[in-house]
Amino acid sequence: MMRKRERENPCGVCGHYHKYEEGEVCGICGHRMPESAQKSPLHVRAFPSEILPEFLYLGSYDNASRSELLKAQGISRVLNTVPACQNLYKNSFTYHCLQDDKTLQFDDANQFLEQCEKEKVRVLVHCMSGKNRSPAIVIAYLMKSRGWRLAQSYQWVKERRPSVDLSQAVYQQLQEYEQKTFGSFDGNNPASPVFPPVGTSLVTFGFPKANDPVPTPAFNSTNTTSIFTRPLDVPPQAFQFGSGHPQLSPSENPSIASAQNPNGGDISMDS
Repeated sequence: MMRKRERENPCGVCGHYHKYEEGEVCGICGHRMPESAQKSPLHVRAFPSEILPEFLYLGSYDNASRSELLKAQGISRVLNTVPACQNLYKNSFTYHCLQDDKTLQFDDANQFLEQCEKEKVRVLVHCMSGKNRSPAIVIAYLMKSRGWRLAQSYQWVKERRPSVDLSQAVYQQLQEYEQKTFGSFDGNNPASPVFPPVGTSLVTFGFPKANDPVPTPAFNSTNTTSIFTRPLDVPPQAFQFGSGHPQLSPSENPSIASAQNPNGGDISMDS
């Protein structure tokens, strides 16, 4: 059994320290990673996406936190694109962190990636979710190193990591970098992501939108019909409160007569 200091992450299933990703049986509980797990979607998501074979990998902070899986892929360097993300394993990997959380530093990142490729080492580029900032850095590197236009670079990355979802602000930075790199902007390629234009109406499910005018209550409208504009067409003698039945005299209603004479036909309860 391996001691704790020889590994940084325990097995995610049994919690003990053994080479679970290599199929090693746990010496404490006997757990072993089944072969079917190698093909499960959950296991696949634990690994970053390979963008350029044996060199450039793209992933999330969750991928970057799995040191044993990174080592299994031969990754030795990490490009962190989010300053707020902590570099977890400084003793095991060489880190390079971008310091601006708003503007992507393409030139700084490209310099680090070029050095990695020159030294033929594998590098992971990650952000928090692996969908926006880190894909933009990888796309910019493809434009710089491979001479591909923005649309082609975007399509290459999207095919290898379908979860990529660039924000409009990040994509605009990529457009500016394309114009800086190639001297022009190619915005007619169908492979580019499509963003809704400003002012596009969204689905409101019947609720008023934020910019819709608030309707004015029609209390004083001249076209509104009031219940007090005309009298009710009910004859005074036909409208009565109560049960609505015509009143009868005691002689016509025996129950009234007996109520007026409580001793008429009743039997005393005290006799």
